[in-house]
Amino acid sequence: MSKRIMLLVIVSLICSNLSYAQWIEISNTKVTQETTELGGPRIVIEYDINDPEISKDCPAYVFIRYSKNSGTTWELLPMEHLRGNGYDLIESPGHKKIIWWGTGETSFADVNQVKVRVRGIQMVRIPAGKFIMKSLPGGGYDESKNTKPNSNLPLFYMAKYETTISMYTDYLNEIGREGAGWNNRMSDPAAVHSPGRCGIIQKGFAPNFAYSVKPGRENYPITYVSWYDAAAFLRWCGLRLPSEAEWEKALRGGIYLDGDKTKQRKNPLPERKYPWGNKSPNAEGVYRCNYDGDDDGFPYTASVGSFDKFNSPYGACDMAGNVAEWTLDWYSTPYHTGLDGFRMVRGGSWMAVPAACDAITGATQFPLKESSIMGFRGAKGPGKSH
Repeated sequence: MSKRIMLLVIVSLICSNLSYAQWIEISNTKVTQETTELGGPRIVIEYDINDPEISKDCPAYVFIRYSKNSGTTWELLPMEHLRGNGYDLIESPGHKKIIWWGTGETSFADVNQVKVRVRGIQMVRIPAGKFIMKSLPGGGYDESKNTKPNSNLPLFYMAKYETTISMYTDYLNEIGREGAGWNNRMSDPAAVHSPGRCGIIQKGFAPNFAYSVKPGRENYPITYVSWYDAAAFLRWCGLRLPSEAEWEKALRGGIYLDGDKTKQRKNPLPERKYPWGNKSPNAEGVYRCNYDGDDDGFPYTASVGSFDKFNSPYGACDMAGNVAEWTLDWYSTPYHTGLDGFRMVRGGSWMAVPAACDAITGATQFPLKESSIMGFRGAKGPGKSH
């Protein structure tokens, strides 16, 4: 008989003092430790994922972080240690069960010191196949000087929404006790000269900083993040930034929206300028994204998903306007040789004119730059699905 010992569980989604919008709702988390006859001890993690919109085309990316010292330090639980139907890409709601194997990793001297956090991010599925790419990687100045656009991409997944302030605050409370990942331009947006800032409030002193979100700012996109901040947050999740090619395909869609393997759903507008088609963001008095000016209803950033009637063919929100998004790709000219290579930013922002919110317009930015117009979303290559 296996001996079951209940572990202390903390689930970030249901903390009593913070509301983390845009993590997918996860509840009834239970973690037990079992002994086995041959394989050493193992951990069993169970939970319910409650979003009815989860599907093959819109899966949830679920990742787990744990602490062996009562929350002082945290680690990402490696996917290769896991089995079951409740980790990585989840295609249906309901009760999930994960087996965490590993004699060294799952044998705890004091199991009451172990804390586990289960989080989920809503994704969209981008099937493998060709698409019409009109932009040049790195603005035509990629490092290799001869890279051509890759218009035939394998299956990948993109976060449905831009990363929100509340999600980033959750990250800071886990890793930012010494101030890493935060700068004072992220602070209270009520300040006289900073109405467009995030509203992440830092309290305390290093190495015990704590962070909270000004009420009402939870669902807005995180800004004032450098390329390195964005990459660090996504490593924390087990994700990465999308390439320019992936970003453009997620906006425009492949030649076949179901991919080149089945070819059942032909893209009616494979060369579309915007996620919704070719109409300007303000055509006929209809506002399809958040761009320069107040006419669209937002003088600064908009809450993510505010324009969800105008998503990309795969369901990705806010790929035009709101915040421009960091990508993986480099921008390198002879002038920049030897410098920390500039990175490409795509999608336009709340300060962009409507025409600059299209599929191919890109900007270059120094990766240390922290701006009110730049944010990011995660991407993931092929992986397990459940």
